[in-house]
Amino acid sequence: MLKWNSDVWGKLTGPYSSADNVPVLLQQLMQEYSQEVFDELFQEFLFHQNTIYTATYAVMPFLAQLACSTSDEEVRKELFINCGIIEASRDGRDEAPFPASWAELAEDVGSSVCTELYREYVEAIGKLRVLTKEVFAFTAQHPIDELEKRYILVADAAYRGSYRPANMLMTFSNGDEYVAVCPACEEDVYIWPNEDHAEILQAYEDDPVFHTGQESQPIVPAASFADEEVRALAERAAAIGERTLAGHLHYLAGETVCPSCRERISVWPSLLGTFTM
Repeated sequence: MLKWNSDVWGKLTGPYSSADNVPVLLQQLMQEYSQEVFDELFQEFLFHQNTIYTATYAVMPFLAQLACSTSDEEVRKELFINCGIIEASRDGRDEAPFPASWAELAEDVGSSVCTELYREYVEAIGKLRVLTKEVFAFTAQHPIDELEKRYILVADAAYRGSYRPANMLMTFSNGDEYVAVCPACEEDVYIWPNEDHAEILQAYEDDPVFHTGQESQPIVPAASFADEEVRALAERAAAIGERTLAGHLHYLAGETVCPSCRERISVWPSLLGTFTM
């Protein structure tokens, strides 16, 4: 991990500026966790609009160390979630020794430094993944809202390398609406709960928020999950008590008729098709 006084920090960037101030915030966190300090670090230097930065990679080993060493299970959960959001937003096509987008940084600090930063980031993600069982157990035993449970599933999927499902869950984090794309006509298909029975999902041609009274297409729910990732999500949603997603997955893994072209489509691949990672 970078030394606190390393001049490399000044070469790293976040969404708004260099990472010069990051060591100060990190030292405060490592000495005593503060949600306010973490929020400042996360929002000002690590993450913005589903984008991560060179500073993010350098900070991740410190956050993983803190998550693994803390005795506060709430803090561990928060770090697990937020680091998972970061990993979900990483370009899964990045390859060792370091991302191609770091070419300019490598000229400034050297290829060996970039290689080490990237290696330590990947190693940190592995350490965070090991915490999944603990975080799931804590979540199942405590009153945690559905939105936070959804983000725990986002993090879990990202740590497992399932980037497209992770990004889908993060994009549709409220869990009450989805947008798929018909592979036949490439029109949007709006997946929305039934007005009277929220556990039932239906397909619409237009956004039901702005187009009320339109005809819906029924989704035939899957009786079982053929897709390995859907099975994994179903098991994990049940394990932490995320009932909304657990119920909706049968519909998200089901089939419907495209409201625009009337071709029969499978919902799950049509839903994930817009996510590239």
